[in-house]
Amino acid sequence: MKISIYVLMALATGIIIFNITQLDYNNLFEGNSIIGLIGIAASLCALLILAIFRSARLIDEKTSRR
Repeated sequence: MKISIYVLMALATGIIIFNITQLDYNNLFEGNSIIGLIGIAASLCALLILAIFRSARLIDEKTSRR
């Protein structure tokens, strides 16, 4: 499970990088740029959820040892 969390975090980071290349900085809210912004926002949400899940698993492991 630990490895899969890191793999998913790496994939989300890759999607963020890909979507940054799709942005047109002159027209951020038109065409492919809006799709890129939505993809960046979704990937950031996924990273946040995975970080919370990883933290929760670490806390669970530490409390179950006692």
